[in-house]
Amino acid sequence: MKNFKKILAVVMAIALIATVFAACGEKEPNAETPEGKMKVGFIFLHDENSTYDKNFIDAAVAACEELGVEYVGKTNIPENADCYEAAADLADSGCSIVFADSFGHEQFVMQAAEEFPNVQFCHATGTMAHTAGLANFHNAFASIYEGRYLAGVAAGMKLNEMIEAGEFTADEAKIGYVGAFTYAEVISGYTSFFLGARSVCPTATMEVQFTGSWYDETGEKEAATTLINRGCKLISQHADSMGAPTACESAGVPNVSYNGSTVATCPNTFIISSKIDWTPYFKYMINCVKEGKAIDADWTGTIATGSVVVTEVNEQAAAEGTQAKLDEVKKGLEDGTIKVFDTSTFTVSNITDTINTGAVVDADKHLTSYKADVNTDAAYEKDTEVVENGQFMESKYRSAPYFDLRIDGITTLNEKF
Repeated sequence: MKNFKKILAVVMAIALIATVFAACGEKEPNAETPEGKMKVGFIFLHDENSTYDKNFIDAAVAACEELGVEYVGKTNIPENADCYEAAADLADSGCSIVFADSFGHEQFVMQAAEEFPNVQFCHATGTMAHTAGLANFHNAFASIYEGRYLAGVAAGMKLNEMIEAGEFTADEAKIGYVGAFTYAEVISGYTSFFLGARSVCPTATMEVQFTGSWYDETGEKEAATTLINRGCKLISQHADSMGAPTACESAGVPNVSYNGSTVATCPNTFIISSKIDWTPYFKYMINCVKEGKAIDADWTGTIATGSVVVTEVNEQAAAEGTQAKLDEVKKGLEDGTIKVFDTSTFTVSNITDTINTGAVVDADKHLTSYKADVNTDAAYEKDTEVVENGQFMESKYRSAPYFDLRIDGITTLNEKF
């Protein structure tokens, strides 16, 4: 009898353990439970001191709070193996989604995606997800060229105002632009900004100074100062620090910033800023996982999705009537009557330039055909025709920009890859 009781006790204990394990196995990995809630991990190249990263951080926190999921963030993660370690750590800690915000993070995020097939990995500005064939790896970007174009219109109106005030002549309407790298993302951005400016100030030209870094406050300030000393009347940027805006405020030169308003620091010179609002995408990827739906391999946000926005106009620095003009242009972008890369609005004279290889132009130097490097490969081969019906179709075949043409009217002062 004693032995029977012992055996019975052992059997009951084993049954209890089995029940516990079975109950644990029945829980959906992404479902909220009384013990906790879905976790979403974020990897940022810098921290809140970078306007680029702060824009992502603010959106991530807002989306997680709204949807009731746990936000887990890692800042100052460089574009090297540290990114893989960060992604793997977030996956190991129970994150259902891991998102990284910088172009150079991509290969390391893909590495983690291969190792953790049950975790969704999302990445901003990347180029490889649409051809990688990984069900749990995704790229996202937005048609920020539309926001850049709008900001350019505001810049062009300011140039016109200064010309009319006699501050300089129309042929002296030169813009300076501080760029990080000669990536397509930067080229697409400064070109769309320039085309917006030229749509209202047709004599505008532009000079671009590259820094070779996404975040170098000293280098960006020096680049802006160089451009100002070269006679640029207005400065814009695709770089992530306050270097250029503060240089403009010190010199009294109008400035169009990026990724958020700098009016608090630069009240006399800040005009407007464009940015991608990442909140819609973060909500989309979280809801997809919650609902068991597939996340698009390559997602593009637009003005219509609330992903492309501009800040409020700083009336103290902007030209009179700027907001009304922007409202008009935004409507045209939304209904398709205005096309940012309308090939009739720019020319390409130097088609022998390495970047312009593959361009075909007509007798007036307007673009009629262009093969873009859409499908990433080691040889960077130009593989996709992207000119259709008189328009360069930016972000149609991949979310990340691929407009990398050097058009007339823009001079690059250096090369930083």
